[in-house]
Amino acid sequence: MIDLYYWTTPNGHKITIFLEETGLPYTVKPINIGRGEQFDPAFLQVSPNNRIPAIVDRDPADGGEAIPVFESGAILIYLAAKTGRFLPRETRAWVDVLQWLMWQKAGLGPMAGQNHHFSQYAPEKLPYAINRYVKETSRLYAVLNKRLADREFVAGEYSIADMACYPWTVPHERQGQKLDDFPNLKRWFHAIEERPAVQRAYELAKRVNVNPTVDDQAKKVLFGQDASIVK
Repeated sequence: MIDLYYWTTPNGHKITIFLEETGLPYTVKPINIGRGEQFDPAFLQVSPNNRIPAIVDRDPADGGEAIPVFESGAILIYLAAKTGRFLPRETRAWVDVLQWLMWQKAGLGPMAGQNHHFSQYAPEKLPYAINRYVKETSRLYAVLNKRLADREFVAGEYSIADMACYPWTVPHERQGQKLDDFPNLKRWFHAIEERPAVQRAYELAKRVNVNPTVDDQAKKVLFGQDASIVK
């Protein structure tokens, strides 16, 4: 059984997609990040960076004590190794999946996240910051679009690289992007959107977070954290 510490963010969706695709049994433990639940000492024992998602595998392959894992990329790699699915073993294919997973972790996620912040949540609309991140998001979409020109999925076969990238393209309209500008990406996006496991993952999100808004209280919790919160 997997305990999934989860909230309805793109990084959270990565893990529910994987779990739904593989059918691994899991229990959702909601962590409402807009209400500060990520700072609970019990959660910090699992995720010391006070971020979701995180998991605890209570049935690890070695039969030993439960294994906690934080960081979405690490979780995907761990679960892929556990199940033997969505991460090929052959060296060249393995590297291909991992490099695109890291591309999402280092590029698409952080840049789209800053795009969301400055265009949606920042108390002051700063044109330079908004333009900077909208343009960089556009560049990254173009990189992904080019990559998908001659293959069905990011690394050829459907993999954890696709599960990592897809949730960050779901809010494309909020990011100032039009899928019609990226036809290969658009084809890939709809192919993943139609997967039953992906649909189940997003239906779960609706049940967990019935009012997905970021109010003033949530903004105080989410934005402006500094060293004082690390205790």
